This record gives sequence, C-alpha cells and structure tokens, in this order.
Amino acid sequence: MDTRKLKYFLAVVDQNGFNRAAEHLLIAQPSLSQAIAGLEKELGVPLFHRIGGRAVLSEAGKELVGPARLVMRDLEAAQSAVQALRGIRSGRLDIITMPSPGIEPLTSTVANFTRLHPSVRLSIRAAFTPEEVIHSVRSGSSEIGLAGSPRPIRVSGIQVLHLESQPLILIVNPQADTFKPGVSIQREDLADHRLIASQRGSLMRWLVDDALAHGINTEIVVEVAHRTSILPLVLAGVGHAVMPSAWAPLAHKSGLRTLLIEPVSNLNVAILSRKDDLTPAARAFLAAAELHASVGAETKAIPPVSTG
Repeated sequence: MDTRKLKYFLAVVDQNGFNRAAEHLLIAQPSLSQAIAGLEKELGVPLFHRIGGRAVLSEAGKELVGPARLVMRDLEAAQSAVQALRGIRSGRLDIITMPSPGIEPLTSTVANFTRLHPSVRLSIRAAFTPEEVIHSVRSGSSEIGLAGSPRPIRVSGIQVLHLESQPLILIVNPQADTFKPGVSIQREDLADHRLIASQRGSLMRWLVDDALAHGINTEIVVEVAHRTSILPLVLAGVGHAVMPSAWAPLAHKSGLRTLLIEPVSNLNVAILSRKDDLTPAARAFLAAAELHASVGAETKAIPPVSTG
C-alpha cells in the first residue's frame, strides 16, 4: 500500500474535505481525488461518502483512520531514527494534554525541551478526559499524552510515567475573602460560599459535590467547561474556584490568594506514550519530563500557596 495515499487519506480526514486537504497538501484537487479513488480501488471499499460538497467517512474509512495514523507514525519514527544520527535537528512532535497538566508540568517540560531542541515543532491538542488522551496515544494521533486522574493511571499496552500529584486548592475570590489567615482550610469552611465549578467527571467537581452531599451549604454559581475562563471569573468576583495546585502560580501572578483544601485530594498526573517505536523527539521529550519530575519532586510535595 502506498504511504502517499494514506497521507492523502488522513489529510482529507483532518481537513474535513477534499478542497481544504488539497490546499493543505499543495496539490491539485483532481490529483487528490484520483489518489483516494486509487486507494479505494486497492482496498475494494469506499472510504468516503460524497454528500453534496462534503466527504463523510464510511464505516471502512473510520476503521482505516487509526491504522493509517500508526503507519505514518512508524514511518516518521524510521526517518527520525536515521536523522538522529545527526542529532535531533528538526521534526514535529504531537502532544495531547488535559487542562491542568497543560498548565504544569507541560509548561516547564516544553520550556526545557525547546531550549535543547529549538528546531522541533510541537503541536499540542486539548483533551478533557484521560480516556481521550489514552485513545489519542493508542491510535497514533499523538505520541505524547498528559493526563490527570484521581487514581494512578494504569493502561495495558501504554507506557505510563507518573510525574506528580497536584493537591486541590481553593483560588479565593478577593471580593468574598472571609477565610482566616493561614495556608489551608477544611472542606467545611466552604459553607456559605459561592463556587465556580468544573463539569461533572472531574476531581474538582467531585470535591464540590461531595461537600454538598455531606451537608456543607455551598453554592455552585457557575459551571465551566473551558477552564481558561476560571481565573477571569474569580478575578471578576463571581466566586471561588477549586482547582489543582498547578494553577496556583498563575493565580498568584494575578494577585489572587490560594488555600490548600484539607483533607487533601490529589490529582495524579502522568505522561503516556507508546512503548515502542517512538521518534527521537518523543524520547527526548520523555527525558525532559523525567528530569522535571525528579528535580521537582521535593518542592511539589508542598503546594504553592499564599496568604495574600
């Protein structure tokens, strides 16, 4: 099977159509259509349903996406292995991350990696559940995944490196800061406070729901899917927010106070990758992540908090 045709097939999938894929590939649209038709003839099944001006994946096309990505990833790994003899001078690394690991440890790891390998382009996608990260790594869409979970992540066939545990903190609304001086509060202290909450399924939302279930009279004033909205909402005085400690440095730079919530609940952050056939760039990124984890182990045992 011609890998060029697989590349074209994935371009149509990723660009949501033949016209945009042809522009992305810098080829004529008829040439792209001819290549896809040749691939369909070779496989004996249609890969797309042409509906009006749209190309919709057939069932066979959906089944081909994952294996096609793995083939292209393996080809890239082989090319990179040869190039590695000259050092990691170029290339692309696809990463997928959940929101809180996307603050830290992703930021520190990317900063260290890009200093050592400035010519490697990083493409970072968003995920909102560990399952999305696992699927992306397993299918070959991403080489590296960062995920956070209430429990340590264990997945068959995937290499999992635990990086850190992020205790949950309260980012304090400065317009309603009636908490006592100190660096921590009890969950009971959330009573009679208005909270900005993540959607159900996250550890942060679980803590809020658990407090409500135990009779702590707190109020969810806003439920947020996109967590980039949380700090601006706290700054605007909408409410307090329960978040992992990765968010504390940004909160402090914004002039906000943070408090450790006791008893402590931890978000376990791990980096995921395939066990074999990684590109040199991916292996170098894993090394940078391991260094981050080892250097920061002692300091991360105590969350960054502020008494304002």
